[in-house]
Amino acid sequence: MESLEYYAAWLMLKTLGALPSGVARSVGVFVARALYAMLPKLRRTADFNLRLAFPDWTDTQRKTVIRGMLRNLGWMAAEFAHLPRYTKENIDQIVVLDGHENFLAGQRRGKGVLYLTGHIGAWELSSFAHALYGYPLRYMARPLDNLRVDTLINRYRGLSGNKPIFKNESARLLLKILREAGTVGILADQNTMPGEGMFVDFFGTPACTTTGIARVALHTDAAVVPGYAYWDQEIGKYRLRFEPAVELARTGDTERDVFVNTQRFAKVIEGIIRKHPEQWVWLHARWKTRPKGERPLYDFLK
Repeated sequence: MESLEYYAAWLMLKTLGALPSGVARSVGVFVARALYAMLPKLRRTADFNLRLAFPDWTDTQRKTVIRGMLRNLGWMAAEFAHLPRYTKENIDQIVVLDGHENFLAGQRRGKGVLYLTGHIGAWELSSFAHALYGYPLRYMARPLDNLRVDTLINRYRGLSGNKPIFKNESARLLLKILREAGTVGILADQNTMPGEGMFVDFFGTPACTTTGIARVALHTDAAVVPGYAYWDQEIGKYRLRFEPAVELARTGDTERDVFVNTQRFAKVIEGIIRKHPEQWVWLHARWKTRPKGERPLYDFLK
């Protein structure tokens, strides 16, 4: 089964990578829509999440966002397959920098940068493009069960100079990178188990959210700079947008500061999603972990 999964992933990447960009995007969207149609639990999860996040929306609004999300996922697959085509000379034809002074300001502090991001827009392309612009990073990665597929994916990700930090080496290596004023990218928009997170407000509902970013930022004084690449229809390119570094709360009460800053980071991610709801992955059971004694929200996933 692992060999079949690997060859399927390899064939998909090579096929999409050989196609012109527009064709590859169309094929990616077709596959995304087909898979969505065949997987009822994904459809229910997306619909549930949108109803939870935007209770006042109409059915038409939700359907419009889901169509946009599927297009975004299809395009993401195409962009990932085309990563070997992108170079320092041509990256500005697909990705432009926006608010880059915010990243540079965080970098100038000399304590390292925590690149706060999520599964928004072309998240795989964002860090890849930034490396081609001259700013490679290390990214937190959870190894896939299929090691051959994991190796294949990380080989593509690393073509521009980025390198992974795996969970078993994360703490010591992450601190070393920040001490050397490096940059670490962290996806911070997924459900977290209680032992690794805290419940903070996310679209009006408590969501278990990683506290790792807050703990590391408080310990190292690294700049927490939000960054994300979204599709800008007006210019026909992705904008790699950087927001100003998030100001950290420091009261001396460590656990209180961790909670307050984790909440701030979650609100930053929420604000980005509200601007571009069709470019976030609503398929993820973001609110799956519940406070002790509270009923499950995703009964249909059992």
